[in-house]
Amino acid sequence: MTEAGLLEFLQANGAVMRGHFRLSSGRHSDTFVQKFRLFEDPVATIRTGEMLAARWPEGFDVVAAPAVGAVVFGFATALAAGARSIFSERVDGEMRFRRGFDISAGERVLVVEDVVTTGGSAAEVVELATRTGGTVVGVGALVDRVDPSRQPLGASLRALITLEAKSWAPDECPLCAARISLDDPGSRRLGGENRAYNPPRPTP
Repeated sequence: MTEAGLLEFLQANGAVMRGHFRLSSGRHSDTFVQKFRLFEDPVATIRTGEMLAARWPEGFDVVAAPAVGAVVFGFATALAAGARSIFSERVDGEMRFRRGFDISAGERVLVVEDVVTTGGSAAEVVELATRTGGTVVGVGALVDRVDPSRQPLGASLRALITLEAKSWAPDECPLCAARISLDDPGSRRLGGENRAYNPPRPTP
């Protein structure tokens, strides 16, 4: 499937939403990617994992994903490559590997994110994987939300979709100034038309 075809699939399933949203970074945006509209479809998730794994023909040994949003996509990518799948969790404000997860010295690590905006979580996992002995081969993502506020990731980024979307610091947000209702779809379902919009989902 092409990038355009995958974007069309996400749009058809209500995964790309327009409005006024709070992102996980705390910034506000006029566009939100509700990736779980894709990840609720196991066949589509496995297919996109295969697509991402194919972006690294040189291979990798382990996929490391930040919890919670990227865990499913990381697993699908690892499954496609025959690699291990682990995830990091935030403990006292710091990314850590728990649950017995570890990286052996020299293991080739692919850091997998669902949506990259500011890149904060991905950069933390890159640093964590490197500090624990891994060799990070890159950062893979479902969606690259091009954002001028992005920090260096510490590794090259390859994404299945590049999405141009505006975002602002809360005190600079024109949508707030226009008194447009703010939604936080990362923690609750949207109301209104977005709640009702649920078309049949094709398989990519």
